[in-house]
Amino acid sequence: MSHSSQVEIERKYDVGEGIEVPDLIGARPIAVVEAIEIIELTAVYFDTAELHLARGRTALRRREGGSDAGWHIKSKQPADEGRTELHWPLETGAGGSDGVPAEVLAHVEHLAGAHELHPVARVVNHRENRRLLDAAGYPVAELSDDHVSAENLIDGSRRTWREWEVELLAAAPDTRAKRAKLLDAIEGILLDAGAEVSTSSSKVARALGLDVSA
Repeated sequence: MSHSSQVEIERKYDVGEGIEVPDLIGARPIAVVEAIEIIELTAVYFDTAELHLARGRTALRRREGGSDAGWHIKSKQPADEGRTELHWPLETGAGGSDGVPAEVLAHVEHLAGAHELHPVARVVNHRENRRLLDAAGYPVAELSDDHVSAENLIDGSRRTWREWEVELLAAAPDTRAKRAKLLDAIEGILLDAGAEVSTSSSKVARALGLDVSA
């Protein structure tokens, strides 16, 4: 079954439970904030026992919930800005390692080698989405307010946290410099509201207790 590919450009922030999402209208070109969309997401992440994928800055998950439910691979390569995300539908056939579809597995074999993949983390996310539009009504970015509960399936440890993700959408600026300027403008508002730049590269990295450099 064929897959889709996109480059995901986002920034992540740690935030305490008592902090309210600030008004982002005025962070040019944002002129409208749509009503909150609430989404319940459950993802199981797969890796080798030695975490070859995580240490290669790659995540493989099966996620249920939301408009893009399915099998996802996120990797820093080959994108030079953001992360490359590959997506397959949930009904993609199995036949690979521990239930991972063979055609999905083929995209991480260079990292896993001969090692078997197994479920290593389960992440449950209560997400409150706000789409940020320009004056013409086109989607510029999306702010996700995530309340996360994660279980490390290797050692049984559990973690909970809240984070904000800002991801650029189709109507984002068309140059890297302008995209950075927009993200900087949004970041300034979020930091003023009490957020802190996240020290974790991904939800699965945090679930597994890995820092950015791991």
